[in-house]
Amino acid sequence: MAMQVTRERTSGKGTIYRISGPVVTAQGINSRMYDVVFVGKEQLMGEVIEIQGDKTIVQVYEDTSGVRPGEPVVETGRPLVVELGPGLLTSIYDGIQRPLVVLKDKMGDFITRGVQAPGLDHAKKWDFKPTVKKGDAVQPGTILGEVQETPTIVHRVMVPPDAKPSKVRDIKAGKFTIDEVIGTLDDGTELRMMHKWPVRVPRPNEEKLRPEIPLITGQRILDGLFPVAKGGTAAIPGPFGSGKTVTQQTLAKWSDAEIVVYIGCGERGNEMTEVLTEFPELKDPKTGGPLMNRTVLIANTSNMPVAAREASVYTGITIAEYYRDMGYDVSLMADSTSRWAEAMREISSRLEEMPGEEGYPAYLAAKLAEFYERAGRVKTLSGKFGSVTVIGAVSPPGGDFNEPVTQNTLRIVKVFWALDAKLAQRRHFPSINWLNSYSLYQDSLNDWFAKNVGQEFLDLRAWAMDALQQEAELQDIVQLVGSDSLPAEQQVTLEVTRMLREIFLQQNAFHPIDTFAPLERQLKILRAIKRYEVLSKEALARGVPVRTIGSVKSKSELGKARFEQDFDKAYEVVMSGMEQEFKVMEAA
Repeated sequence: MAMQVTRERTSGKGTIYRISGPVVTAQGINSRMYDVVFVGKEQLMGEVIEIQGDKTIVQVYEDTSGVRPGEPVVETGRPLVVELGPGLLTSIYDGIQRPLVVLKDKMGDFITRGVQAPGLDHAKKWDFKPTVKKGDAVQPGTILGEVQETPTIVHRVMVPPDAKPSKVRDIKAGKFTIDEVIGTLDDGTELRMMHKWPVRVPRPNEEKLRPEIPLITGQRILDGLFPVAKGGTAAIPGPFGSGKTVTQQTLAKWSDAEIVVYIGCGERGNEMTEVLTEFPELKDPKTGGPLMNRTVLIANTSNMPVAAREASVYTGITIAEYYRDMGYDVSLMADSTSRWAEAMREISSRLEEMPGEEGYPAYLAAKLAEFYERAGRVKTLSGKFGSVTVIGAVSPPGGDFNEPVTQNTLRIVKVFWALDAKLAQRRHFPSINWLNSYSLYQDSLNDWFAKNVGQEFLDLRAWAMDALQQEAELQDIVQLVGSDSLPAEQQVTLEVTRMLREIFLQQNAFHPIDTFAPLERQLKILRAIKRYEVLSKEALARGVPVRTIGSVKSKSELGKARFEQDFDKAYEVVMSGMEQEFKVMEAA
């Protein structure tokens, strides 16, 4: 691992002065902010987070039980870095890029303190095929060659972003480990398939682009009403049991991102166990192979050291940026940022900093913004186009969206998918409240939808949102006097919005057909419900009773059509049946 390399390049030793949980005060070292140090006799990894005169404050990524003042502190002179190269995909890491599978093989189910393991397999040989030749000019980010990392993903080996422009002196094809030299530059720089990057430093790019292309998720309520752009930011806040994790897993499986980075940040062990056992079993609907072939999992459960939880989101976003630089669209799922904020709160209290609202540090908003702003669709240093879309789950205590983490997140992200416990209790999934949610990307994405799906889709989206808003206003009256007391036209509106809720907004994540709805299918479902409304109002004008209008069989047939393998055929049958039913209706 990168840490094993830095241990050989120590620049000094000190001793422990004071210990407070994961926060250790050291004296006698001369480290910079965010440098990695090794603490105590067991060499526990930590990171410098504050410097006060001759005292250095370190947050330790492991349990500090039994560590005493006077034990040694060894500085490395380098920040926390991750190894970037072939072998990241299919891996399961902890918050500081230690592969959990390797640790389990060494120690069993419980990780021993002070243990280190490289983030990548340094013994495995990869088949490298160069795409540049001797004499070619290269610069930071230039793609040197390719490695078939998994059956579905080609890993593009790049010149490190901190290298200098030069020319290729020599480069060779063949099977190499990530430590072997695959070529050299005229300035003497040796090229390898792996390089290291500090997790807290955003990777550079040529240009940040406007969010003009949607991330297609196949979820009707998301694509249809509240779309997110590639390179965009979204938050999924919701109370316990409202479906945050299932929603994120569905997005990981079905969105048209090419790479998935899933960060389980401080989640309960049983939830993370489900993710770790289910993800390797999931099939990639695009290729038929395992979904893990294009996934990196970072697991940091709630019983793991709190400091490593704080580092896990930076580890994940750095890996996501690395694949973005290759020209891939990456979706990053952070579940949940509330646990990350709680880790910051605990460390802040150990540092005896002035607390902000509800005990969170005053810099909570700045830290959240720093994380989310690393999302974006960019032109990479190599001239390709890639994106990192960040979707963060928020777990507000008691489902209170007014608490600091949710409120600060909402000021930063552009898409808000508000999960509702009452909808979940009614078995309405995804339990996203359509009245509280919003997307600020709609205007910038309208041109794409108009060009690729049709202007009708945008018109139907606006109509559906307006109808759902009308329903919310009518429900207050219904609660008082009942729906039968409403005018006939408003009773039809309630029936139309019930169809929108039950046929369009509800979606079965576990049904093989309904779990993913292409945009064309979403358009047809909206078109059918809109046609029902038009025919209903025409029937009303002819004097047909509301009860007769509400009894048409084609309504239920449309709901069943969602689950048909041949949806287009079922849709045509439903539409012709609907036209025929309304045609033969007679006035009372």
